[in-house]
Amino acid sequence: MRTRLGIRLHSLLERYFPERRVFLRSDTDTRFIRLGPATQLIACGGAAAIVAWAIIATSVLVMDSIGAGNFREQAKRELQTYEMRLNALADERDKRAQEALAAQERFSFALEQISIMQSELLASETRRQELETGIEVIQATLRRTMTEREDAQQEAERLANALDAGGAETPGENGNSAGDSTVNFLSAALADAAEARDQTIADAQEALIRADEMAYELRLLQDQNDQIFSQLEDAMAISVEPLDKMFRAAGLNTDRLLDTVRRGYSGQGGPLMPASFSTRGETLSPDAERANRILGRLDQLNLYRLAAEKAPFALPVKSGFRFTSGYGMRWGRLHAGTDFAAPHGTPIYATADGVVGHAGWQSGYGRLVKIDHAFGIETRYAHMSRIRVKPGQRVSRGDRIGDMGNTGRSTGTHLHYEVRVDGKAVNPMTYIKAAKNVF
Repeated sequence: MRTRLGIRLHSLLERYFPERRVFLRSDTDTRFIRLGPATQLIACGGAAAIVAWAIIATSVLVMDSIGAGNFREQAKRELQTYEMRLNALADERDKRAQEALAAQERFSFALEQISIMQSELLASETRRQELETGIEVIQATLRRTMTEREDAQQEAERLANALDAGGAETPGENGNSAGDSTVNFLSAALADAAEARDQTIADAQEALIRADEMAYELRLLQDQNDQIFSQLEDAMAISVEPLDKMFRAAGLNTDRLLDTVRRGYSGQGGPLMPASFSTRGETLSPDAERANRILGRLDQLNLYRLAAEKAPFALPVKSGFRFTSGYGMRWGRLHAGTDFAAPHGTPIYATADGVVGHAGWQSGYGRLVKIDHAFGIETRYAHMSRIRVKPGQRVSRGDRIGDMGNTGRSTGTHLHYEVRVDGKAVNPMTYIKAAKNVF
């Protein structure tokens, strides 16, 4: 059976691959190589395999070349997109910085205007009290003058009656002399009384005119006070409400925050003693109540201003930088801060007033600075190349505390910035974004 199958296979191969001979001739001899069907089949199969391998390899190389070109183009496009995005972010950051600077200038100007208006308000209130006192004096003088006029009229009537009684007596030599003396005395008394009456009437009229002038001046002063009050109320609303929104956006309890600042500045005669108008036990006038409300808002503004210096609302890097990693989960672990990438040695600044709690090496963080702030807030600045502060040193917002580096567990030069409240890490961008329209 096998022999028969072999014969058939051999016949089939001879049909397509007949036996061939390859002659090799030399000068003295001629030889040949016999190529049977099986040998030709193997040779053809090997040649076909080589050709197929060459085609496949060439296709792979071409595809790789095309793919590499597309990848390079795609990488180049992504790089351009990334650079455009970085430029847009840089422009946005510069714009926000300009807006923050303008807002700070407006805030400072508003404070100056508030101070000027407060001085004007106090001066106008003093002037109003002086006018009220003057009106009271004029009214008392007017009442006294009217009483004196009535007394003079009664005296004149009494003298006139006495004159009539003296003129009715019987005439005589001594009687004529006594009558003449009496008449002369009564005439002089009547003249004095008439002159006193006329002077009293003139004084009363002058007092009434002066009272009308002071009342008109008081009305003008009241209108001026209303304008000052309105401007002060608008200034308070413009100044206090953005600060209140900023602290609320940062997740801080404003009532507890203001109480904390007030307790820290509670000394008698200090800058935060609430001002108010005294009434010496009398009922407060509407203007006094309005003024006290404005002064209360001014006290609240001062408290917010002090609190804003103690909370980390500023950026730790002021020169050009880019965000490389934000707050959140990364590789299955919490990335507890925000990373700012910039050239090696870029200055790093404190974001709020506080006391340096740590300045040295810490595993993972490299060269690390910790600053303790008010309200249970702590900020951390990691991977520094150089530290410029010492533990226990008091720093203010904007003070340079170190230089950017690549120490500790870091893949490149950057600043790892953390904000912790009561020991728990929070997103630093919450504070930075909350203050973008204020500072």
